[in-house]
Amino acid sequence: MATVGAHIISADLSPAYCRDTTPSSGKSKRNQILKRRLAVSNEQAQASTASRSTAATRSFAHNELEAETKRRVSVDEYCSEGNGKRLKDYFDEAERVIRSSSSDGGPPRWFSPLECGPHSPQSPLLLFLPGIDGVGLGLIRHHQRLGKIFDVWSLHIPVKDRTSFTGLVKLIETTVRSENCRSPKRPIYLVGESLGACLALAVASRNPRIDLVLVLSNPATSFSRSALQSTIPLLELMPSQITLSLSSILSLMTGNPLKMVMDNVVKGLSPQPTIEQLSQDLVAVSSYLPVLADILPKETLLWKLELLKAASAYANARLHAVKAQTLVLSSGKDQLLPSQEEGQRLTSALPKSQLRSFEDHGHFLFLEDGVDLVTIIKGASYYRRGKSLDYISDFMPPTATEFNELNEENSPVMLSTLEDGKIVRGLSGIPSEGPVLLVGYHNLMGFEVHTMVPQFLIERKILLRGLTHPILFVDSKDGGLPDLGPYDKFRIMGAVPVSAVNFYKLMSSKSHALLYPGGMREAMHRKGEEYKLFWPETSEFVRTAATFGATIIPFGTVGEDDVAQIVLDVDDQMKIPFMKSQIEEWTKQYIKVRTGTEGEVGNQPIHFLFYLPKVPGRFYYYFGKPIETKGRKQELRDKKKAHELYLEIKSEVENCLAYLKEKRENDPYRNILARLIYQATHGFTSQVPTFEL
Repeated sequence: MATVGAHIISADLSPAYCRDTTPSSGKSKRNQILKRRLAVSNEQAQASTASRSTAATRSFAHNELEAETKRRVSVDEYCSEGNGKRLKDYFDEAERVIRSSSSDGGPPRWFSPLECGPHSPQSPLLLFLPGIDGVGLGLIRHHQRLGKIFDVWSLHIPVKDRTSFTGLVKLIETTVRSENCRSPKRPIYLVGESLGACLALAVASRNPRIDLVLVLSNPATSFSRSALQSTIPLLELMPSQITLSLSSILSLMTGNPLKMVMDNVVKGLSPQPTIEQLSQDLVAVSSYLPVLADILPKETLLWKLELLKAASAYANARLHAVKAQTLVLSSGKDQLLPSQEEGQRLTSALPKSQLRSFEDHGHFLFLEDGVDLVTIIKGASYYRRGKSLDYISDFMPPTATEFNELNEENSPVMLSTLEDGKIVRGLSGIPSEGPVLLVGYHNLMGFEVHTMVPQFLIERKILLRGLTHPILFVDSKDGGLPDLGPYDKFRIMGAVPVSAVNFYKLMSSKSHALLYPGGMREAMHRKGEEYKLFWPETSEFVRTAATFGATIIPFGTVGEDDVAQIVLDVDDQMKIPFMKSQIEEWTKQYIKVRTGTEGEVGNQPIHFLFYLPKVPGRFYYYFGKPIETKGRKQELRDKKKAHELYLEIKSEVENCLAYLKEKRENDPYRNILARLIYQATHGFTSQVPTFEL
């Protein structure tokens, strides 16, 4: 394949650099300095895809959390986690890109945003495919965070370019195949917005054997059912000087600004910075109407609408051939396309897909506040560096903002035991160095995890990796359990599907792992079974923990009976015919964790609990004296010895529960009202007292 000369984005474009594919004999001095990356339309030229430079490995470790305090971070801190870009920056950079590409008259090409910075050689490639604007800056608010875990390329389609849809597909396909040959063991991410989503689907349908991960934002596959199609004849009759009105543009660019302000107030954040930023965005849109007119002049808009029509027809005709892992993002206030209905349709049609809905957001999802693409990908467990997801090595610790989404400040009582057996308030008895295995009782619906995991992060900067039922990681497409969206926060905070392999990996990586031997049977217990252990007869974890010399910490948690009261348990539901049939269907459909365990622990039915919430009480945690297995590997290989230790741990958990149930009766601040009064008089950051130790 012949290599052609470069069509270049000018050097004054601040957010992007390019690498040239022109042979060294023909390179100018200027091109050598810029090291440009490009892609040329297949309809205009045949281009070879440039090689990616080797970059220093980027560390994304636990120090991401060190800026976190005991209270929520501010809006400014959130922006600092990304690159602080706003709508105004999009217009500024778009104006430069348009001016540059218009001057050289070149075809579509790739650029790599400088804000993404150097990436690890192990980072997967992410190709951003723009929507109807074609600028390629749709991820400008996400560049910095994306650059920490991806090698980011963006496609720019110049305003005057008239490459057909199939031409764009072939262009992207050439890049995908070339990069797959270069790194066949790593996935390639295609992030597409409206038109770009159709491009991603088309490329995936033509390349089913290439490992692709699609992230589709408000796909234009619904174009034929949108109001956009009917605007084509009207636009043809309009004078070219007439532009979209300000109110129309605002309705398309944003979702629900007022709700965003109120959400920040509820979260404890000051509304003033948000209101100021929204005001700046409104001014930006009104100031940059000429830029919008430059991005989509009448002739280009008509061309793009025809392109959307062709893209929608092409992608819909080939949905059956798409085998790629797909994440569909749908906005509830999309004024351009019926995105909510389309998201449901696509996830039903695509075999390896999930849906995430954004009820109060508009069409240009990635340009709006409250949307973080990295968090979305992490929450869906879609980030991986290899052929399959490794929940340990592919895990990215939560940022302060992600942490705040889970943190529930309800003044829990945390007690731990020092090596000399002394019980102390706080978590000082928990070893800092792993591997550490915390083994305890699972409260109703796992309520205790919501407070426990954040407290470990706040007080000790320890991230607990909870071994969780695989049902939280498997989506259902046959009318089964609800979508996985509500569980994203648990995956962001480090939850791992419980399995022997994952447990082994956690111990070998010296993690702090959280294990509930009673599992779903305890968390979904019947009426009157509060604080009763349902552990299997055989020891499942002792010998693996001893293999790595892990410290085992038995613990108990009480508080579920102060939070909720069960109305219908599984026994009640099995007496109702339609509920019984649904439970039996779910139980057959989902993964069985303990295949070799008999009885009710090994054959737990999959079901929902119906309960009534109570005025919140208080959760109490008691972590017993650490049990060392270091140096006992040979001893605990003996099944009898391992079982004796297993029974000892179980007995310690029961003792912890009994201790807390007795002591909490003497806590004057067990009721939430008493705690609120205390904090109102002593400060909301003060630690609320509890019973005497």
